[in-house]
Formats: sequence, structure tokens, C-alpha cells
Amino acid sequence: MTIRVLVADDQAVVRDGVVLLLTSSEDIEVVGQAGDGNEAVRLAMAQRPDVALVDLRMPGLDGAQVTAEVLAAGIGARVLILTTFADDDAVIPALRAGAVGYLTKDATGEALLAAVRDVAAGRTVLDPAVQRRLVQLVVNGPNSPAPTSASLPSEAEGLTRREVDVVRLMANGLNNRQVAREMVVSQATVKTHLNHVLSKLALEDRGALIAWAWRFGLVDNTGQ
Repeated sequence: MTIRVLVADDQAVVRDGVVLLLTSSEDIEVVGQAGDGNEAVRLAMAQRPDVALVDLRMPGLDGAQVTAEVLAAGIGARVLILTTFADDDAVIPALRAGAVGYLTKDATGEALLAAVRDVAAGRTVLDPAVQRRLVQLVVNGPNSPAPTSASLPSEAEGLTRREVDVVRLMANGLNNRQVAREMVVSQATVKTHLNHVLSKLALEDRGALIAWAWRFGLVDNTGQ
């Protein structure tokens, strides 16, 4: 049986790589490629794939919205999210919308092929970082609310709670791998948060960010 797959990702180089990987397998056929969320929904309706492999952050409709639209259409497609992001704001909306698979883009090609086959067979596939985070949510409940403006220096305004967490952990001496483990996300997600922070604060590199964090009191008392 051939698994018919729709690939939706706004980054052409990523999309082309995924398509090349999928078409290397004899049991998988790529029936459509979309560069934004609206096109993904249109192609899903027209091609009725077995699996829709969907990026989370795309122009138009995002991955969670595409998932909801595809499932509401009742065409039988199952949605597998493939994205850089594995934090709460990314994972929870996608799963609530009905995605039955969630992988981050640092997954191996072998893992992606296996995930497509599992999702097509009716099984649920979750990236290890996502699994750990869901267990943490069940055991400990949601994270505490984001810091209020009173608890952060004015220079940190505009940073999200997760970005502030990244800054604090890095300033306390953790590397990307350790930060990812502490926050229960992928290393790719940590890198994305770091790039966003550097851009928002107009800082050149990690060293400048750590110096900034110490200067404005975003370091724990236990920081080394």
C-alpha cells in the first residue's frame, strides 16, 4: 500500500529536502507541495492525502489552523507536524487542533519516515521532547504565569516568558543542550529563541547577551 503525503512548509529548501527524502521510499508518494497554510488546505481538499506533513509557522494559516481545517473537512487525512518549535505555545494548539504526530526538524530522516508510516497506520507519534513536556504538564501543571513587568527590567520588555527563561539559563552557565533539557524543548527551539532575543535586544552574540543579563539582574543568585 502506498502512503499518499502532502508536504507543507514555507521554506523551499526544507520542503525540497523533505520531499526528496519521502520520495526515496518506495511506499510513499508525495501528492502535493504547499508553501503556505492556505495552499496546504486547498491541496489537502483536492488531493485527499493519507498524511499531511505540516510546518507549524507558515504565512496565512499556521500549522494548528491547517490541522483544524483539514480535520473539519472529513477527508480522512491525518496531520503530522514537522517544525522547529517544541515549546508550550507551539505544541498545545497543534495537538488540540487534532494533530496526531509532532516532530521537530532535528529528527533524523529515518525517524521522519517511520513517523509518516506510523501516522498513516493510525498511531500517534510525538517527539521525545514533546513527550517529556506533556508528562511534566500532567505531573506539575502548567508553568507559572509569565513574569510581570514589575519583575523584569524595562530593557527586557518585548521578550516572551520562554525567551526570558533562555536568557536566565544561559547567563547561569548552561549550554544549548543543557538549556534544552532544562526547558524540555529541542536544541533547535533553544537556538530559535536565542536568535529572536539577540534580534530584539540588538545584541551581537551570546557573550553580549550574558553580559546584558548580568547587567540587568536576570541571573539567579546561584549563577556561576
